[in-house]
Amino acid sequence: MEIATVKAQNGKISFPYIPVAVFIGGTSGIGRATAEALARYTNGNANIIIVGRNRAAADSIIASFPRPSFPSVKHEFIQCDVTLLKNVRQATNEILSRHSKINVLVISTGEMELFNREITEDGLDRIVVLAYHSRWKFIHGFMPALAKAKEANEDAKVLSVASAGLGAKVDLEDLELKKVSLIPFLRSISTYNDLMVEGFALHFPSITFIHCSPGRVRTPLGSNSSSILFRTLSFLINSPFSPWYYYSLAPEDAGEYQLYGMLYTASTPGAWRITQDGSDLGKKGYNGDENARDVLWRYTLEVTSTK
Repeated sequence: MEIATVKAQNGKISFPYIPVAVFIGGTSGIGRATAEALARYTNGNANIIIVGRNRAAADSIIASFPRPSFPSVKHEFIQCDVTLLKNVRQATNEILSRHSKINVLVISTGEMELFNREITEDGLDRIVVLAYHSRWKFIHGFMPALAKAKEANEDAKVLSVASAGLGAKVDLEDLELKKVSLIPFLRSISTYNDLMVEGFALHFPSITFIHCSPGRVRTPLGSNSSSILFRTLSFLINSPFSPWYYYSLAPEDAGEYQLYGMLYTASTPGAWRITQDGSDLGKKGYNGDENARDVLWRYTLEVTSTK
């Protein structure tokens, strides 16, 4: 789908209420671009909460938002290192203390330290926590506020920015992903996100849950990696002197596409998978099943509920 078409459709966004939108990992890349697009199309009249580690970046983003017309509308930042699940719980509780309803939840946390499989104080793989456990815990914690928004006939949508369509069968005997090599590890994370949105849709059928694949996007994600491979790939994608640059999306366009996919493509409650341009992915590249969904749900509930 052409970006001009998507922008024209996004330009019609109109909420009959002041939406509350939470962006986890919203200080850079796709999360930042999606937050900026929502602020622009609502003329600043959306309660936007950015959760991340970089306060300076968040302050700059918030300063760029249009000034809201209503004094009750707030644009906020909450500092949180989501690799520790106690921090996820604390940030969730802080947001819920201020907002009883949440209409939009976008989670785009990640980093490119894939060769450094660090174990956190929770006893979990840091990358898996970023790409899965913390996302699951945020969604689960925000469910009362999402459900309350739906009960008020408002939007209630969750978007997990990951890698829909690039999954693989998961090993139910190795849900901590300790035994797999890099490529199966990454593909398993994709399937985990598929099963996560399906699990939440099963348990909370009135809410919309989405897993997207943004494709190659010109973000700084790999530029600070300790791996020379990922720093090189980041340079090739982000440098206008590289041919890869022209086969990747600007973050601003990726934000437009994901906002479109969340608000228009995923038009009904349930589990959705969307593509780089916000279209419906359907079951392409799907590698889950009901048993894997249920086993992973029980495992994750047990792991995250004690942290």
